[in-house]
Amino acid sequence: QVQLVESGGGLVQAGGSLRLSCAASGRGFNSYTMGWFRQAPGKEREFVATISWSGSSTYYADSVKGRFTISRDNAKNTVYLRMSSLAPEDTAVYYCARRTLPFTSSYDPDDYNYWGQGTQVTVSS
Repeated sequence: QVQLVESGGGLVQAGGSLRLSCAASGRGFNSYTMGWFRQAPGKEREFVATISWSGSSTYYADSVKGRFTISRDNAKNTVYLRMSSLAPEDTAVYYCARRTLPFTSSYDPDDYNYWGQGTQVTVSS
């Protein structure tokens, strides 16, 4: 059974930084692309960033490119999202997720079948 547990969210002023972590249990972590998604109130869940199973490839939404960095530590079964230059429009619940199929990549949330419970990020102006 795969479980994903996010941490690191909180309240931060505009221009500040946060680092989110997602700890995964279960086998095969290093065989799957991991993704970060977010959902703001009244909006659909949207893609933020993905990282391939080896960590060699990353992909970002245009809205966060240059400000957010996704990384992973396969020895610790953990994926991270470093967020800097935060803005009020980054306020959302942030979720990590595991790609359904191994050794494949996607930024479509429908292609991810394991999700964490989410962590709230609030950016004040």
